Amino acid sequence: MDLVIRDATVIDGTGTPSYRADIGITGGRIAEIRKEGEGRGPRPTARRTLDADGLALSPGFVDMHAHSDLALLRDPDHSAKAAQGVTLEVLGQDGLSYAPVDTRTLAEVRKAITGWNGDGGDIDFDWRTVGEYLDRLDRNFGGEGIAVNAAYLIPQGTVRMYAVGWDDRPATGAELVRMKELVAQGMADGAVGMSSGLTYTPGMYADDAELTELCRVVARYDGYYCPHHRSYGAGALGAYEEMVQLTRNAGCALHLAHATMNFGVNKGKAPDLLALLDDALAAGADISLDTYPYTPGCTTLVAMLPSWASEGGPEAVLARLADDATAETVRHHLEVLGSDGCHGVPIEWDTIEISGVSVPALADHVGRTVAESARLRGEAPWVTARRLLLDDRLGSTILQHVGHEENVRQIMRHRVHTGGSDGILQGEKPHPRAYGTFPHYLGRYVRELGILSLEECVAHLTSRPAARLRLPDRGHVREGYRADLVLFDPATVAAGSTFETPRTLPVGIPHVLIDGRFVIEDGRRTSVLAGRAVRSSRSVRGSR
Repeated sequence: MDLVIRDATVIDGTGTPSYRADIGITGGRIAEIRKEGEGRGPRPTARRTLDADGLALSPGFVDMHAHSDLALLRDPDHSAKAAQGVTLEVLGQDGLSYAPVDTRTLAEVRKAITGWNGDGGDIDFDWRTVGEYLDRLDRNFGGEGIAVNAAYLIPQGTVRMYAVGWDDRPATGAELVRMKELVAQGMADGAVGMSSGLTYTPGMYADDAELTELCRVVARYDGYYCPHHRSYGAGALGAYEEMVQLTRNAGCALHLAHATMNFGVNKGKAPDLLALLDDALAAGADISLDTYPYTPGCTTLVAMLPSWASEGGPEAVLARLADDATAETVRHHLEVLGSDGCHGVPIEWDTIEISGVSVPALADHVGRTVAESARLRGEAPWVTARRLLLDDRLGSTILQHVGHEENVRQIMRHRVHTGGSDGILQGEKPHPRAYGTFPHYLGRYVRELGILSLEECVAHLTSRPAARLRLPDRGHVREGYRADLVLFDPATVAAGSTFETPRTLPVGIPHVLIDGRFVIEDGRRTSVLAGRAVRSSRSVRGSR
């Protein structure tokens, strides 16, 4: 064989108790699992042997909510994820990404999500369709590939931008037909489902009837719908219920993105969400969700604005902010009424921390809340926020400190829970979840707090997401499965990233393999680029 990993404590992804075994790998797949004490002749041998005594071996972790759409193309190292044991990321999140597009749409979406991924000035956007983007991942870096595997969700907001534009209105019949064609082509190209960002423009302008029609297309390809739904604040439970009902009407599987219950109005209300999901599951709904193990959220500052202020796209937003009368109306919606961009809750500027800016001259804002920056300048918070939005041309990212630890813990215990970092890699001070989500689960919530057992937690991070993605040969340690594997020390694994030093790599994860090749070896990133685009192989239901 190519490699034998000896005396590993195997946590196989099923949630059942671990066992000690030798793992033989050849041709990028698990060729043999020899459990300790099995009398099947000599132990497997290979050209290379790794002694794993004292280490746990599990399937590679799946990041169900990643924002590495451009990072994978620009950074061959990508240790932010590889060092965590992530072997597969799901891209195209929150309804906004870079395929399918035409030239106009590409220019607009690049501006719209500069805060997530940078402006892309260092990227050759030589694709337009979902299939071409997936092909680009495979042939990146001179045909070697990418750092970790990647699957893709069709971004509904980008699709609407392409077919309808930035107008806040129902789609015409012809526009809806065009959107359905774009979604069908993306699914046929290998996307695993469709995402939405229903507090982001222009995706939020779609009504339920429009979303239902698009979900029906996704369902025909056995994909899933992954919405960032319409409220995580004042209307959170109603927004969750809306998504459950919508997907049941469409006959489409549902995966709830970063399923949190935030803001003061939702403190202690995780049981209400879980009861809603349990009732739907009992009635036959196909539902899963992902969360990150932290309380603050992360997005862009412009996302806080009311949706009417964002109609027309980024340039229209800047024009409204530059007009004193319109800007005052925006302030009133933010601070008094509670804008839909801030989930129906009046904004609290002392919870909004600037985590990154696009213009280097504005770097003194980073690491401070808007309220703190305003006090230093002797002005009202809205004055500071407005100037920052204009001067940074909407490129500023934020941490929003509005979560509740008890809600985080209760939701992560649920039987359909999976892990997702929602990691934005841009900015001088990104959220530590981008570099720490998976070891933080294992170190903080398993070893220190005992919220989950080690076997349960690994199942949440491996086999459950693989099942949602309908991947037949990933997510378990089984013979014949792909050798996407993580070796970690349960006694020491921990996130190194903190809010103060968010780009610090984790500890206790010495080895990570993708396709049987070491991408992390002895705690260091190798030069191996073993990642590829993971395409859905589903055919349209009812077809051969």
